[in-house]
Amino acid sequence: MTQEIETDAGRARIVWHHTEKPRFVLAVSHGAGGGIQARDLQALARVLPGHGVTVALVEQPWRVAGKKLAPAPKTLDVGWRGIWPALAEPGLPVISGGRSAGARVACRTAVELGAAAVLALGFPLHPPGKPEKSRADELLGAGVPTLVVQGGNDPFGKPEEFPEGAYELVEVPYGDHGFAVPKRAEITQERALEIITDAVGAWAGSLG
Repeated sequence: MTQEIETDAGRARIVWHHTEKPRFVLAVSHGAGGGIQARDLQALARVLPGHGVTVALVEQPWRVAGKKLAPAPKTLDVGWRGIWPALAEPGLPVISGGRSAGARVACRTAVELGAAAVLALGFPLHPPGKPEKSRADELLGAGVPTLVVQGGNDPFGKPEEFPEGAYELVEVPYGDHGFAVPKRAEITQERALEIITDAVGAWAGSLG
């Protein structure tokens, strides 16, 4: 089911993947250069409803408007706030999530919006090649149970670069920022996606 929402940042879109007896809504948005067709978001939408989780794939207003690049972080937050009432409407706890820039939005707004938890896919810890420009404060300040799923070769931050904190981190071996794995890797692309969906399913189940 597709739902369009008017926000102060423009019209957003939610693509719902329902399950019969959901325990949570997992709301995940895309990054600054891609959309909800990202392989990890699509894998979660296929698999998680089988684990009692309704998945809401969220297209930010700039994507719905056909723009190629994301606006400033504050504008992304405005869009997410505008979408939130529709995400919370089923009356279930909402896991706020996203990949890359979407993960940053989820972290920045989690406490304010009353998110039950945060799922950060490919958290952009720093711009590629610029580890001194850390965004760790956003992750560490999420304020709710948080799961980070990170590619082992992510130029925006490898798992070993992440600081200690009150969050869980799952590594996708060989994965880049989009969780693509090279053909020479010891795991297949399919297995990489299974690592993501297995980890998120188990973690969501542990939330209660």
